[in-house]
Amino acid sequence: MQAISFDQYRAGKSIIHCIDPRVKLLLTLLFIISNLILPDGGWIVFALVLACIIALSQMSSLGWGYVFKRSLIMIPFILAAVTIIFTLPGEAIAQFKLFSWELTISDAGLIRFASIFLRSWLSIQFAILLAATTPFPDIAHSLRHLYVPQIIVAIILFMYRYIFVLGEETQRLLRARAARSARIPGRKGGSVLWRAKVAGNMVGQLFVRSYERSERVYQAMLARGYQGEFLTVVPHHMHQKDWIAALIAVIAVGLIQAAAILL
Repeated sequence: MQAISFDQYRAGKSIIHCIDPRVKLLLTLLFIISNLILPDGGWIVFALVLACIIALSQMSSLGWGYVFKRSLIMIPFILAAVTIIFTLPGEAIAQFKLFSWELTISDAGLIRFASIFLRSWLSIQFAILLAATTPFPDIAHSLRHLYVPQIIVAIILFMYRYIFVLGEETQRLLRARAARSARIPGRKGGSVLWRAKVAGNMVGQLFVRSYERSERVYQAMLARGYQGEFLTVVPHHMHQKDWIAALIAVIAVGLIQAAAILL
C-alpha cells in the first residue's frame, strides 16, 4: 500500500515515544483543557506553554520545526473567528469602511482574537506531538483501556484503516480519467458543467466501490471470528517512568494555571 500523508507517526526511541500511550493521551487532553481555560491576554502564560511544547519536541527528537510546520494547518480554521475583532465592545483602535459597512476594531476584540488564536495553535501542537510519537492503533486501544465504548473505538479504527484505501481508490480513478482524457495541446478541456458531471460520476463510483468493499470486508471479518472489538498483541503496562512523566506533566499544568492567576 502506498504511503499517504494521513499517517503522521514518526518512529523513534525517545523518552516521549516510550511513555505509555494512555498516559500521553490523557496528558494531551489535560494540556488542551488547560489551554482552553487560560485567560485572555495572558501572553506570559502562553509563552510558558510554548516553552513546554518546544521542550517536549526536543525530547521527542522531532524538533519544534516539525511541529510548527504542521500546526500551520489550523490557521484557515481559526480565521473564522476574525469577526470577533469587530463585534466585541471595547475601545476603538481603528475604523475603516468595507462596501456599505463601517467596521471598528476594538482593543478587547483584538486581544480576544489573539488569545483564541494562541490557544488553538498551542493545542494543535500538543495533538501533533501525540500523533507523531504514538501509533494510531495504540491511541485507539488506549481509548478502549480508558473505557470508551468499543463501538466508537471500532469506528475510529475502521475510519483510520480505510481512509488509506479510499485514498488509493481515488488515485486510481484519477489515473483512469487522465488516461481517457486526451486533449489537443493549447486547448482547454470541457466546460465547467462537463467537468462537474465527470467529477460527480467519479464520486458516485467511489461510493459504490466503497460500499461493496465494506460488505466484503465485513463478511470476511465475521468468518474470522470478529465480535465487535479489535484485539491487540501489544501489552500496555504502567511503569515507573510513566508515573513520573504523568506527575511532572500534572505539576507543569498546575504551575501554568497558577501563573495565569498570579500574572
